[in-house]
Amino acid sequence: MAEPTRRQVLKGAAAGAGALALPACTPTTFPGTLGGADWQRGHRVRDGGFPAPQGQAEDAAIVIAGGGAAGLAAAWRLKDAGYSDFVLLELEDTVGGNARSGRNAVSAYPLGAHYLPVPNREAHALRHMLQGFGMIVGAADGAPVYDPYQLCADLEERLLWRGSWQEGLYPASGLTADDIAQRDRFYREMADFRQGVGSDGKPAFAIPRAYSSNDPRFTSLDGMTFAHWLDGRGFTSPVLRAYLRYCCRDDYGTEPERISAWAGVHYFAGRRGWAAGGDGDRELTWPEGNGRLVSLMGKAVAPHIRSGQSVFSVVREGDSGALVTAFDHAAGVSRQWRARTVIMAMPHFVAARVAPAEMVKGALRYAPWVVANVTVNRQPRGRGSALAWDNVSTGSDSLGYVVATHQSGSAGDGPTVLTWYMALSREEPAQARKLLATRPLAEWQRIVADDLLAMNPDLAGAIERIDVWRWGHAMASPAPGFLSDPARLAAIAAKPPVLFAHSDLSGLSLFEEAHYRGVVAAEAALAHLGHPFECLGA
Repeated sequence: MAEPTRRQVLKGAAAGAGALALPACTPTTFPGTLGGADWQRGHRVRDGGFPAPQGQAEDAAIVIAGGGAAGLAAAWRLKDAGYSDFVLLELEDTVGGNARSGRNAVSAYPLGAHYLPVPNREAHALRHMLQGFGMIVGAADGAPVYDPYQLCADLEERLLWRGSWQEGLYPASGLTADDIAQRDRFYREMADFRQGVGSDGKPAFAIPRAYSSNDPRFTSLDGMTFAHWLDGRGFTSPVLRAYLRYCCRDDYGTEPERISAWAGVHYFAGRRGWAAGGDGDRELTWPEGNGRLVSLMGKAVAPHIRSGQSVFSVVREGDSGALVTAFDHAAGVSRQWRARTVIMAMPHFVAARVAPAEMVKGALRYAPWVVANVTVNRQPRGRGSALAWDNVSTGSDSLGYVVATHQSGSAGDGPTVLTWYMALSREEPAQARKLLATRPLAEWQRIVADDLLAMNPDLAGAIERIDVWRWGHAMASPAPGFLSDPARLAAIAAKPPVLFAHSDLSGLSLFEEAHYRGVVAAEAALAHLGHPFECLGA
């Protein structure tokens, strides 16, 4: 049995409900900040009350409303095709969405998404962009060659299991015969799905999701929860179920009892990274995580970006275009753009407020997350395996931590930043969002510090600051029925002058999906405007 990859991380059966309790064993408070997506601006879009627009509307052939990964990908594709009559309006003061990053004197660090698996063969547009960014440096035997300095360096991962760190992220000892048998059977079934082909000739599971088969043999999995499917297949091993719980929380921010079985299987069967030299199952990562990708896209289209702009109304003007109204937070005024095409690069729940006439009601759920960047004056150690990029504990309900300086080649006892992740999946999303809005920094810092010190007691006295970042709607969670969700299907089928671009359209909050949706929307806009281009998103 092959060693599980980064995306196949085991979380132990000991993960408990106490992770959100307020521990009292770390009374010390730390320097740090409490940040996050600007929910005040977001709630103002929800609640309304913006002033009437001033002056005449500006003209722009294309307005992109939203500057997350999808909106930036749309802008990048327009620029790549030689088109420049567009503007991108972003609510936050910084573009990047949940791939944004931060920096301090020690290192850059992610505020959200922190790696990109080597893309599948079908991810044409993404590979084209990575090549332009110098991340693909050539080809060998017909497959792309990636810059080795941007692929995750050794040691990639370690697991705290029964008091000792071990290399890899699946326990190497203490498993019963039944644990081993169920683990091996599960991987065999996932391999069958990964190699499966539907009656339509498409792979059973693909990334981007749009390339996946629509064969009912596979899509019928969307009619039940992943937990129900596991029960029916006899996958009851506590170790295996704890591992699968981690997987669901890692990619979807929620529990196996709440996600579609199709999505649960896709986690394992959808990735078939394509690269020379056996690098297909590796990850691209940087100190700032996927902040590297959104920063490079942002730099490519910087003259077109208008940040601090809350788009609060998009109204179609027949087939000729649409009127976009946004509030400029710096100037304190509302302005309008008259566009021939609008790309709504925002989550469905926001788009439903901004352009209700264009929307079909849906039932997408969104998962709340907390990310903490912990600056320490010496690197973690611990009994057993040496420090890795990704460090996971079977005794924690967090998702572990990654080491921001791992790619820099720094070693020894020097300072670093540990990026700690927690999906608030035990609470109902609305309850968790209320907690995010009301819990003070010091309480979050105690939770983070206690969890980190439980993994690495050797860090006692080494923590210098803890910066906490909150995501109230970090990602869409693909519940049963998401494949046939009418809102998702209507947004995919939208025609100019109003188009949609967001990972919500795939139901999977992955960089590859956001990028694909942005590219497809940009190319639809170019076709509508009669601008020639070579199709990358088909």
